[in-house]
Amino acid sequence: MPTLYFAEGLPYVAVMTISLIMYKRLGLSNTDITLYTSWLYLPWVIKPLWSPFIDIIKTKRWWIISMQLLIGASLGGVAFTIPAPYWLQGSLAFFWLMAFSSATHDIAADGFYMLGLDQHEQAYFVGIRSTFYRIATIVGQGLLVMLAGNLEVITRNIRYSWSIMFYGMAGLFIAFWLWHHYILPRPAEDTRGVTSPRILEEFWHTLKTFFQKPQVWAGICFMLFYRMPEGLLAKVSALFLIDSAAKGGLGLSPAEYGLVQGTVGVIGLTLGGILGGIAASRDGLKHWLWPMVMAITLPDLVYVYLSYALPSSLLIINVCIFIEQFGYGFGFSAYMLYLIYYSQGEHKTAHYALCTAFMALSMMIPGLFAGALQETVGYPTFFVIVVTACTMTYAVTATLKIDPDFGKKKQE
Repeated sequence: MPTLYFAEGLPYVAVMTISLIMYKRLGLSNTDITLYTSWLYLPWVIKPLWSPFIDIIKTKRWWIISMQLLIGASLGGVAFTIPAPYWLQGSLAFFWLMAFSSATHDIAADGFYMLGLDQHEQAYFVGIRSTFYRIATIVGQGLLVMLAGNLEVITRNIRYSWSIMFYGMAGLFIAFWLWHHYILPRPAEDTRGVTSPRILEEFWHTLKTFFQKPQVWAGICFMLFYRMPEGLLAKVSALFLIDSAAKGGLGLSPAEYGLVQGTVGVIGLTLGGILGGIAASRDGLKHWLWPMVMAITLPDLVYVYLSYALPSSLLIINVCIFIEQFGYGFGFSAYMLYLIYYSQGEHKTAHYALCTAFMALSMMIPGLFAGALQETVGYPTFFVIVVTACTMTYAVTATLKIDPDFGKKKQE
């Protein structure tokens, strides 16, 4: 489980975060970076469309191993194309392959988790899988970005440095492929699913029942707009940290970025998420809903401060990013718990997959134009717009009706 979920987290980080930093170092504009990389959310948006066929065609074990080999090949493809004249088209093509492979790997790994472990083991390993997914995030946007930055200093060649780093990631995934080919169990339940006509019939029934739930439109609006400010902020905030002072950024080196966002930020995010889960399990989601809304929105003000003050102190920057990420982790707990709440009932697994598709869409759409908006108005005004957009988060939350007992620990 630890290596499986580390392997699940790393390609997602490569597609969503490492690609941003790499393209910025290679001279792409913020408009182009956010537009191109936001489209890479698409496989996670539409993965419910092909998830039924994973049950039909092969076992989940086969899908896991095959996708890890394909992810390794796509990482090698990115590394190979970075120094080439067609580096942008080539690297984006391999990032697309990586994104589809990673989304498919997510489906198979989560299904295998439920097949390969009994209920007690599933409960025991849930914290372990989350921990190693977070470790993959720290390694990806922390250590690996720092490694690429240090290689830039040593080699004095940006393209060559990032190419070496991606070749290293490719080698790591080949090792994962070999390891999981050897170590993954072969559960008796991990067989091909029901026949194709039956799968399609179940798929349409699942889709119909999803849109027949009470408060369906309020729920969908919440899924789409609760994170809209984060969708605007996520990619531009990373670019702001590494953009030069002449362009209104903080001018962090890749190594400094790896420390600030990839390490301190992820630790804050993780601690906030843990605290949010503990709070909601004690008093229920409804009790903590509004504090979590304030936690995910108000800390965005730190970027307004950073963009106007442009502090040079790494300590101040780290504190600001920790506060923002801690608040985001705490507030994001409400979002994830609502997805679980909305998915209750028949077809809860499939309905949860559809909810996560709306979640990916909520990040994809704002990201498409976030870079262009920032380059038009500048960083300070852009972050003010992000804070203003938080009113949408409050508006969609106000429409929800949630069972007061949902998430609350049952009394003995």
